[in-house]
Amino acid sequence: MTPEQIQLVRDSFAKVVPIKAQAADLFYGRLFEVAPAVRPMFKADVSEQGKKLMAALAMVVGSLDNLGEILPAVETMARRHVSYGAQEGHYEVVGDCLLWTLGQGLGDDFTPEVEAAWTKAYTTLAGAMISAAREAA
Repeated sequence: MTPEQIQLVRDSFAKVVPIKAQAADLFYGRLFEVAPAVRPMFKADVSEQGKKLMAALAMVVGSLDNLGEILPAVETMARRHVSYGAQEGHYEVVGDCLLWTLGQGLGDDFTPEVEAAWTKAYTTLAGAMISAAREAA
């Protein structure tokens, strides 16, 4: 990612943080709407899962300029997701739901440039997670 893309992701995420609970609710509502088959994978309270999602996003956003630092944690998360039943195709759906959620939460601030930066960040991390998941499977 370019320094400009990293800054766009960070600046836009800073606008999401004050509404993180609502953003998490939007995300999971959308995910369960477009991929109802994944709902049984979430045995815990979805509000707790939302907190975990936002914490994971904060970790990633904070480390975008040095992804090597968080790669082991991301790979561990991916291996754990395999045990929950996550499949490779789910990553695309999750990415689409994340972008949709950001669009809803940011409104006019979700510009094409911001969307492209988030897409780059997500596809980079999803690629690492898919690789780790393949190894675990």
